[in-house]
Amino acid sequence: RVELMSWKELLQSMDGKNIQRQSNMIQDNQTNKVYLAKGFSYYQPVSMELVQALYGKGIEFEWLPRTESSKYIWARDYMPIQLEKDLFLLYRYNPDYLQGYSGYIPQYKAICKELGLNCISTDIVMDGGNVVPCGDKVIMTDKIFKENPHYSREALVNALENLFFAELVIIPWDRYEIFGHADGMVRYIGGERVLLNNYIDTDPYLRKRLLDALAPHFQVEELHYKGPRISKFSWAFLNYLQVKDCIFVPWLPIAESRDVQSLFIDLFPDKQIEYIGPCEDIVHAGGALHCV
Repeated sequence: RVELMSWKELLQSMDGKNIQRQSNMIQDNQTNKVYLAKGFSYYQPVSMELVQALYGKGIEFEWLPRTESSKYIWARDYMPIQLEKDLFLLYRYNPDYLQGYSGYIPQYKAICKELGLNCISTDIVMDGGNVVPCGDKVIMTDKIFKENPHYSREALVNALENLFFAELVIIPWDRYEIFGHADGMVRYIGGERVLLNNYIDTDPYLRKRLLDALAPHFQVEELHYKGPRISKFSWAFLNYLQVKDCIFVPWLPIAESRDVQSLFIDLFPDKQIEYIGPCEDIVHAGGALHCV
């Protein structure tokens, strides 16, 4: 039986004893299993190629129950955030961009119960794609405030830091991307380092604002491509999937793909890098490999 309880209730259930939380949330390189929505199988050949790559690396995967519709492919958006080995955060998945489109929201609470996940719950509205764990910090875009107007800014930050057991680093929302997700903007690459998407090529003003928000907390590396004209889909390379020491990078038939291989070898010299694709169909639909 899955326990769906608030953090306060969880504390009370321990009869006043201190809960020994680990210092950091679970990071991507600590994971060993991938869950995929069944609706992802409609996207061939990329879904088959990803599954074969996982098998080839000895990484276990499982199809999520109740996700047969192709509308449910973005599992990272609605599935809970892993806090510890056996503790997950179940949030309210009801984003503004799906108002009037409830058919795109699966029965995520029922999915968690069927999987037997041990969850704490919160009424905070958020997307899993807007949560980037970075050691003892978590990066989110400021769209989190727009989604939760019933909280003051200070109260929401405090609530999130208590739930994540981590310092919250807020970055500006890229308004050209309606979802407000952080995982297409910046990713954690270990230590005090994060990797920023190629705003140096596409939006210098937003890049400056992002650097202002990130630099006090992290050493910021940046993606940067050589071409004179940058594809509007170049953001997708940052939306890679990392499991253990394997990084699965979306491949696209665009000029920037030539630069990505050397960039990722330099950034991840101790990782196994696999290129999955072509990923045009899922990228055109609004996400990439971390999203699924």
